[in-house]
Amino acid sequence: MSDVVCISPVDGREVARRRAQSEAEIAAVLAQARRAQREWAATPLAARKAKMAEFLAAMQAMNDDIVPELALQMGRPVRYGGEMGSFVERARALIDLADESLKPHVPTEKPGFRRMIKRVPAGIVLVIAPWNYPYLTALNSVLPALLAGDAVILKHAAQTILVGERFQQAMDRVELPKGLFTTVVLDHDGATKLIASGGVDHVNFTGSVEGGRAIERAAAGTFATLGLELGGKDPAYVRPDVDFDYAVANIVDGAFYNSGQCCCGIERVYVHESLYDRFVEATAAAVAAYKLDNPMKMETTLGPMANVRFANVVRAHTAEAIAKGAKPLVDQARFPADCAGAPYVAPQALIDVDHTMKLMMEETFGPVVGLMKVASDEEAIRLMNDSPYGLTASIWTEDAAAAERIGDAVATGTVFMNRCDYVDPGLAWTGVKNTGRGAGMSYLGFAAMTRPKSYHLRLSR
Repeated sequence: MSDVVCISPVDGREVARRRAQSEAEIAAVLAQARRAQREWAATPLAARKAKMAEFLAAMQAMNDDIVPELALQMGRPVRYGGEMGSFVERARALIDLADESLKPHVPTEKPGFRRMIKRVPAGIVLVIAPWNYPYLTALNSVLPALLAGDAVILKHAAQTILVGERFQQAMDRVELPKGLFTTVVLDHDGATKLIASGGVDHVNFTGSVEGGRAIERAAAGTFATLGLELGGKDPAYVRPDVDFDYAVANIVDGAFYNSGQCCCGIERVYVHESLYDRFVEATAAAVAAYKLDNPMKMETTLGPMANVRFANVVRAHTAEAIAKGAKPLVDQARFPADCAGAPYVAPQALIDVDHTMKLMMEETFGPVVGLMKVASDEEAIRLMNDSPYGLTASIWTEDAAAAERIGDAVATGTVFMNRCDYVDPGLAWTGVKNTGRGAGMSYLGFAAMTRPKSYHLRLSR
């Protein structure tokens, strides 16, 4: 068995080291979860909701410790206060959605019969959570699963291993049935064996395309259901009628927040030719204003990437684009923390880019964005669709009808107008093409954690 280790991108220190659990230990976790799930499924929904509200309060109580701990693990500056604000908003919304989402569906009345479809728990849900938004992405599956009556096993990313432990601490304070929620420590091989064992009923994974394919292979023949949120290359389109200053500020924030390590962060921008030169100038000024430094300092607005290997991808994509003729807008000398072999990467925007470049076609997942000029809605649609991914697309305009029309033509899971990089708990979070399969959030997120069970009752009188 190997150790699972978190190395801080802030200063290279070892933050945590945990022993990966053995197959025998995981088998015991599964057996205990199966017993606990039967008890939990029989618990009224109102009581399950109350327990999840207690869990939320327990997480909030730890936030003063969580914020610097999170910065140390993956580099997000402490000035942004971690994820608790969005965590609370999302958790409360999901708790409120549970009654409506889990109630039986009753078809049109048929004399002499009582008919309904109930949503019953899937059983044991395995959540494999990523490091970039480690609290929010785990919550997206953990909370609906527990509200639906499932048991949950959480396997967190090595880079944010302490987040899984925080979830466990909060759940333990709630006094759930023993084994209902368990955080496990596994390497990739251990996670593959767990999925292939047939011991879990649903797997939710957020991560790379190759990771999703590996999970599909592991689950083959087990008949476990899958929810996979994988890669993205999310576009923004700026129309001539846009609120210009608002669009610049929000598009730049959507591209560079969290050092660009956002599942639905903007990675490519298409700007109408009537605004292009002005937009390029304003973007360059906004990007140059970031302060790249130690995320523990309150004045830092851009921290390191979570790992040097992620930083190297950004550098490689940027270098390839420049070699093919792209022009950087920002002088990297303004950011002395950026140096080869370090996780600190200067923010950059490039012009004269095209779709032969990895920067515009492959997931870069870092603090760099490409800007392209377009002549029409039709050209923007064609370019937005020229991608192997489809998570979100944002349209910046004052014309809602045009945004909806353009959105209808774009292959994506979510269409935004005048915003980006946001998950609305009331709407389905889903993607197309290599972005994955399944849906989270909304009533569909609860449906993913349950299975339908039909009742066809013939009345004797």
